[in-house]
Amino acid sequence: MSLGSAAPTSVIPSGIPCWIELACRDEAATQAFYSGLFDWEYAVLRDPATPTGRYSIATLNGAAAGGMYRAGANGPTGWSIHLSVSQAAAAAEWVESLGGRVTLGPVAIPQRGNIVHAVDACGAHVVFWEPPATWEFATGVPNTFSGADLNTHDGPAADHFYCRLFNYTSHQIGDGVSLDYAEWLIEHEPVLYRYQMGTEYRPDTPPHWMVYIELDPARGADAAAGQALMLGGTVVVQPYDTPYGRMAILADPDGSVFAVIDHSRAIEGWGRAEVDDPYDD
Repeated sequence: MSLGSAAPTSVIPSGIPCWIELACRDEAATQAFYSGLFDWEYAVLRDPATPTGRYSIATLNGAAAGGMYRAGANGPTGWSIHLSVSQAAAAAEWVESLGGRVTLGPVAIPQRGNIVHAVDACGAHVVFWEPPATWEFATGVPNTFSGADLNTHDGPAADHFYCRLFNYTSHQIGDGVSLDYAEWLIEHEPVLYRYQMGTEYRPDTPPHWMVYIELDPARGADAAAGQALMLGGTVVVQPYDTPYGRMAILADPDGSVFAVIDHSRAIEGWGRAEVDDPYDD
């Protein structure tokens, strides 16, 4: 049994990415960066689960695109992903039974549903969310969420944890040796991707999610990378071509890493990525 087969009580199926959020140090500077890069605006809510009790909703043309909050003094920063669950309490039990660890929750957020913060069996932070009937998350248009990779050192362990949790089917799209890259599917539709980090990463690089933001083809990855630099960010991986589109990996002024992708520029095979490992101090 998995959470994917539980009696549904949420508005979307279990295992679907339903939110992204960013924990940052300098909230004002971080908001200015993403506002300049993606035209996001912000609305502030009260949230008892954050260190400051504040939570900002990033919006694009009035639609919610993600969340942002200031991390505590010793709290982790960076982008994280929320996965929909039908029952937050059951998700917490399954996390523990599959070798993960619950770090917060379940917690009820007023008008936002119930959440569980956890570390998966591979050591990556992830949030499970039982969203309310009023759930809203903008995707599929430029400057909104496009997808996510779980970058891990143990691909089989990640596959086991999430496929047991959500009834995902794991399909290898690399060769499994020089490129261990798998897609997780629900009913033959890709939901998320899992990458076993290669030699381009230091062995002590922590497991982490890579969040992708879709770009307008009229702008493209090269222009977005240049704009990120002008806004005080960093180009971690210069724009390169992939079977999914032309992409670049960027970091905001706080050092949080994310990817941008122009799906109109897909090619056969993989281009060459020049990597500056953001986790190499």
